[in-house]
Amino acid sequence: MNLLLGPPGCGKTSLLKALSANLNGSLKVSGEVSYNGYKLEEFVPQKTSAYISQDDLHIPELTVRETLDFSARCQGLGNRQELMMEVSRREKEAGIVPDPDIDAYMKATWESRTLQTDYILKILGLDICAGTIVGDALQRGISGGQKKRVTTGEIIVGPIKTLFMDEITNGLDSSTAFQIVSCLQQLVHITDATLLVALLQPSPETFELFDDIILMAEGKILYHGPRDAVVEFFESCGFRCPQRKEIVDFLQEVLSKKDQAQYWYNTELPYSYISADVFSENFRASPLRKRIEEDLSEPYDKSQCHKNALSFNFYSVSRWEIFRACMSREVLLMRRNKYLYIFKFTQVVIIAIVTMTSFLKSGMDIDALHANYYLGAIFYAVLILLVDEFSELAVTVSRLSSFYKQKTLGFYPAWAFAIPCIILQIPVSFFQSLVWTSLTYYVIGYSPQVWRFFRQFLVYFTMQVSSASLFRFLASVCQTMDSSIAAATLIIFTKQIVCGFIIPQSSMPSWLRWVFWVSPATYATIGLSGNEFHAPRWQRVQETNSTLGQEILKSHGFDFEDYFFWISIAVLLGFALVWNIGFTLALSFLNPPGSSRVVISHEKLSTLRKGDSLNGSDKEDVSKKEESSKGRMVLPFDSSTLTFQNVQYCVDTPQEMRKGGYAQRKLKILSDITGAARPGVLTALMGATGAGKTTLLDVLAGRKTIGCIEGEIRVNGYPKVQETFVRISGYCEQNDVHSPQITVKESLIFSAWLRLPACIDSKTKTEFVQEVIETIELGGVKDALVGTPGLRGLSTEQRKRLTIAVELVANPSIIFMDEPTTGLATRAAAIVMRAVKNVADTGRTIVCTIHQPSNDIFESFDELIFLKHGGSVIYYGPIGPHSSKVTEYFENIPGVPKIKDNCNPATWILEVASASAERELGIDFAEIYKNSALYENNIELVRQLSNPAPGPGSRELHFPTQFAQNYWGQIKSCLWKLHLSYWRTPSYNLMRFFFTISVSLILGLLFWNQGTKINNQQSLFNIFGSMYGAVIFLGCNSGSAVQPFVATERIIMYRERFAGMYCSWCYTLAQVLIEIPYLFTQAVVFVILTYSMIGYNVTTYKVFWYFYAIFSTLLGFNYLGMLLVALTPNVAIAGALTSFFYPLFNLFSGFLLPKPKIPGWWIWMYYLVPTSWTLDVLLTSQFGDVNDEIVVYTQTTTIAKLLDQYFGFGNHHIMLSAVVLSSYPLIYSSLFVFFIKRLNFERR
Repeated sequence: MNLLLGPPGCGKTSLLKALSANLNGSLKVSGEVSYNGYKLEEFVPQKTSAYISQDDLHIPELTVRETLDFSARCQGLGNRQELMMEVSRREKEAGIVPDPDIDAYMKATWESRTLQTDYILKILGLDICAGTIVGDALQRGISGGQKKRVTTGEIIVGPIKTLFMDEITNGLDSSTAFQIVSCLQQLVHITDATLLVALLQPSPETFELFDDIILMAEGKILYHGPRDAVVEFFESCGFRCPQRKEIVDFLQEVLSKKDQAQYWYNTELPYSYISADVFSENFRASPLRKRIEEDLSEPYDKSQCHKNALSFNFYSVSRWEIFRACMSREVLLMRRNKYLYIFKFTQVVIIAIVTMTSFLKSGMDIDALHANYYLGAIFYAVLILLVDEFSELAVTVSRLSSFYKQKTLGFYPAWAFAIPCIILQIPVSFFQSLVWTSLTYYVIGYSPQVWRFFRQFLVYFTMQVSSASLFRFLASVCQTMDSSIAAATLIIFTKQIVCGFIIPQSSMPSWLRWVFWVSPATYATIGLSGNEFHAPRWQRVQETNSTLGQEILKSHGFDFEDYFFWISIAVLLGFALVWNIGFTLALSFLNPPGSSRVVISHEKLSTLRKGDSLNGSDKEDVSKKEESSKGRMVLPFDSSTLTFQNVQYCVDTPQEMRKGGYAQRKLKILSDITGAARPGVLTALMGATGAGKTTLLDVLAGRKTIGCIEGEIRVNGYPKVQETFVRISGYCEQNDVHSPQITVKESLIFSAWLRLPACIDSKTKTEFVQEVIETIELGGVKDALVGTPGLRGLSTEQRKRLTIAVELVANPSIIFMDEPTTGLATRAAAIVMRAVKNVADTGRTIVCTIHQPSNDIFESFDELIFLKHGGSVIYYGPIGPHSSKVTEYFENIPGVPKIKDNCNPATWILEVASASAERELGIDFAEIYKNSALYENNIELVRQLSNPAPGPGSRELHFPTQFAQNYWGQIKSCLWKLHLSYWRTPSYNLMRFFFTISVSLILGLLFWNQGTKINNQQSLFNIFGSMYGAVIFLGCNSGSAVQPFVATERIIMYRERFAGMYCSWCYTLAQVLIEIPYLFTQAVVFVILTYSMIGYNVTTYKVFWYFYAIFSTLLGFNYLGMLLVALTPNVAIAGALTSFFYPLFNLFSGFLLPKPKIPGWWIWMYYLVPTSWTLDVLLTSQFGDVNDEIVVYTQTTTIAKLLDQYFGFGNHHIMLSAVVLSSYPLIYSSLFVFFIKRLNFERR
C-alpha cells in the first residue's frame, strides 16, 4: 500500500500517468519504467495496470450496476478460473473438504461477472444506489461521492492488480473514505496487488492503512519509504511534528515557506527556509534512498514472473464478446433515451402533417408551374429528414469523454463502439423515413404507382442513414458542441445550396459546377425527382419534342435516365460507408480534448518570465504588506445573530420510494432543528452523507425553491425577510459556479461593484477587493481566467477560494459555506480555513458544512451542529479545547467507546454516531440529545437570542432600496462582465463569424454577378434562392449557436440573483444588448461580401434595405434562441424546441410555397413566421421597382408583376413589412426578459 502526497501542481497526476503509461504522447519522457523486469514496450501496460482518474467520466443514462457490469464484461474474468482450479487441486491433495455452501459461492464468484459486481458494490457501499442512474448536470443521479466510488469500482471489478488511483476519496466523508481504503488494503495484502494512491486529505486512520509514503513537491520526490520512518526523516532535517498534529498536515505544511518555521525544533541553529531541492538532496543521501538504489541495481529475474502477472494482449476478451457487450449497452442506452426517439418521431409526424396539408394535391396540376411545387416538396423533405438526424451530434459528443477513458483502459477498440451505433441507427432511420413517406406521398399527390412509393421511401431511408453517419463523423472530429454545430450547419447549407434546386447546375459558374456532384443531397434530389417526373403522367410531349417531365428535369440539371436512380442509392450508401469509416478512424487516432490548465494574462506572463512562478497555492507572496493585512477588513459592518427554532423541511415523496412501499405523501428531510449562529463564532455543520447538512444551510439562507419549510428563523431577534437578508449574507456553494471567461480579480470586482453600497467610492472598493485577494491568498492567480472545470482554468482548490472571495467582497455579516474544503489538498484546505477563521475573528457569523476535516481544521471551529440521517440534531454545542467538550458528551453516552489517542475527533464522532452504531447499541442519539441538559441550555440560549436587543439601537433590517446599485449601475456592471465573456469566447464568436464569412463566400461564388441579369423566371428564382438560403441558414445558426452560451450564463445568473446582486431584467437586458454589436458586424460582413459578389444594384435605398433585413433577421433568430433557453430547463430541450420551429420558418417563408399557393388554413403561419417578412423586404427592395419585361412559362410579364402575382410581394407595402420585421426582435427579447424573471429551473 503506497500513498502519494504533495501540494497541488507538484506532479502527482503526471507521475501516476507515467507509471501507468498514460502520459500524453506529445510530452517528452526520459527514464525507464519496468514491471517485473519487463520494459513498458515489452508488454501491454494499459491492461496490466490501470490509472483511475480524479475525473468521474461515465455515461449518465446507465445505472451504477450497469456501469460496473459493462466494465466486468469488457475486462473479463482474467485468470480467476485457473486460480479456482488450482485451489481445488490443492484441496484434494491436502484432503480438505470445503464447506459446500462456501465452495459453491466461491466457484460462482470466480465464474460470474454478476456476483463479482455484487461484491464490489457491497464493499464500496454502492449497493444502496445500484439501481440508480449515474446522472449528470441535466439528469438527477447519484451524489458526487458515489460517482467517485463508481470510478473506482469500474476498475477493481476487473482482474487488474496494479492500480494507480488519483484522489479517489474526494467528496467522501472520512468514514466512507476509510472503508474504501480498508477494502483496497485487503485487496493488496490478500492478492499481492500493487497500489499507489494519491489522496488529498486522508484522516489519521486512513493514513495508517498505508505501508509506504511517497512525498512530492515541485516535481521531485522528497521522501519514499516506510510510513513509520517519514517523521524521523524530517526530524533529521530539523523539523518535528507536534503533539496532536496530524502527520499528513505536517508533511504538507513543512514544505510551505509560510508554515515551515513553526516546525523547526533545533534551537541551537538559526532557522532558514529549506526548499524542496534541499529536502530532495537530503533524501538522496539517506540510507532509505541507498537501499532503494541497491534494490534497483539488481536485475529482476524474469523467470520468477508468473505468466498472468503481465498482459501481452491489449484486450482481455474475444472480439465477439467485446462486440456483444457494446451492442447490449447501446440497446440499453436507446431504451433509456426513448423519449428522444419519441420526440423525434412525433416531430416527424407533425411536420409531415403540416407539409402534406400545405402541398395538398387538390391544388397541384400537372404543368410546368406546379412542377416547381413538387420539386419544392421534394427539396423540403430532403432537408427535413437530413436535419432530423442532427441529434446524433449531441449524443455522440456527450459520450466521447467516457469513450476515450474506456478505450485508454483497453475495454474495447473504436470499431466496437462505432458499429453498434451505426447498426442501431438503421431501424430508427427506416421507421422515420417510412412514416414520412406514408403520410406525405399520396396526400401531396405524387405519381400513384405503388412501386414509386417504395422507391421514394428507399431514397429517404438511405439519405437519413448517410446524414446520421455524417453527423457522427463530425462529432468525433470536432469533439465539442460549438464547433460540431457550426461545421454541421455549414455542411448542410453547402449540400442544400448546390443540390440543383436553389440554383441549377447550368446557372453555376462553369469552374464551380463540380460541387454539384459532391453533395449527397444532389443524388437524393436526382433520385426523387426522376422517380416522380419519369412517371407516365409527366410524359406529355412539348413543342421542343421533349416530354414535360424531361423539360422540368433538364431545367434543374436532373435529366438523367431512370437507371440513375440506382446510382443515386449506391452513392448515398457510399457516402454513409465513407462517413462511418471516418467516424471509426477518428475515434481510433484522434486524442481527446486537452486537460485542465490555467490561462493567465499577458501582464502575469511577463512577471513569470522575469523569474516568478505560478504553482497553485504552494508559491506565496510573503511580502510584509500582505502579512500585515491578514485578518483586517477595512469596511465597517453590523454584526448579526441568526436563530432558528423547530425548523422542518419536507418534499414530495419520490415516485421510486412510493413504489418501494413508502406510504407517506411527504418525505421529511429536516426534523425540529433548533440552534443559533452568533457573531465571531465559527460553527461547523456535520453529519454523514445524506444527513441534510446542505439542506439545512439552504433553508437558513433562503435558497430552497421547492418543498415546504416550517419553523421560525430570526435575524437579530426579528423575523427573517429574504429581500433584506440577502444584503447582509453570503452563500458559498459547494459547486463553484463562475463565469469561465473572466479573471479572478474581475470576478471579485464585479461582485464588489454590485453588492457594496453605492456610497462607497470606486477606489475604496478596489482596495477592498485587493484586501480580500490577499486574505484568501489568490494573488498568484488574480490574473488567471476562471475557465471551465476539467478543460482549462483554475484548479479545484483555487475555485473554492474564489467562491469564498466572491462572497467576502460583499462585506456580509453572515456567511454560509457548503463544504469549503471538499476536494482540496490538506495544505489548500488549511489555507481556506485560515482565511475563514480570519473572517470569523472580525466579528462575522459563519456556518460551514464540513465533510472530512483534519484534526486542525475541526478544532478551528468553535461550535458543532451534528445531524443524523433523517435530519435530526444529535449534538449542538461547543467543541472545546482539543475537542474536549464534544468528545466528553459522546463518551458519557452508555455503550459509546472512548476515543483513542491521536484519533481524529471528527472521524470518531462519525463512526460512534453512525446509523449502524445506533442499531448496535439500541439507542437514538437524537432522543438522548433532546433529554440532555445541553439541549435545555441551548433552548434557553436560542430563546434569549430570538428577542430583539433592548435599546434604541435595535431595529429590524431595512435598506432604502432593494439592491445596492441603481438599475443603471446594474446594467453597466452586467454589460461589462458580458463584454469580457463574449470577447474571450472564440468558440462562440469566431465560429459564428467564420460561418457568416463562409456562407457569404459560397453564395457570392455560386451566384457570381447574377444580381442584375434577370431575363427569365429561372434567373429570378436563382436570386430568390440565394436570399432564402442566407436567411434560413444564417438565422438558424445564429439562434442555435447562442443557446449553449446563454444556458451557461443562466446558471451563473441564478447564483448571482440569489445573492441579490442585480434585478433579473437588468441582467437580461444586458444579455440582449451585448449581442447587438456582434450581430451588427455579422450583418455588415455578409452585406459587403454578398452584395458586391452577387452584383446587386448599388443604390443607398437598396443597400439599406438589404442590410436592414439581414440585421433584423439575425437579431430575431438570436433572441428567439435565447427565449427558448429561458422557457426550458436545459439547452438540450431548448435545442429540441428549436428544431421544431425552424422547419416551420422554412416551409412558410414564401420560397418553397409562394403566398398565393398556401392553403387558407395555413396562411396565418405565413404571416406569423419572420422569414416571410424578411424575404419580402429583400426581394421587394431589390426588384419591386424593376419593370423590365421577362418571359415566364411562355408568357411575357414584368419583374415587379411577377413578384406581386407569383410570390405575393409588392413594393407598395415594404414599410409595413419592415415594421413587422423589426417587431420580432423586440417581442422575442421582451419575452426573454420576462421569462428569465418568472421561470426558475434550479431545483434546490
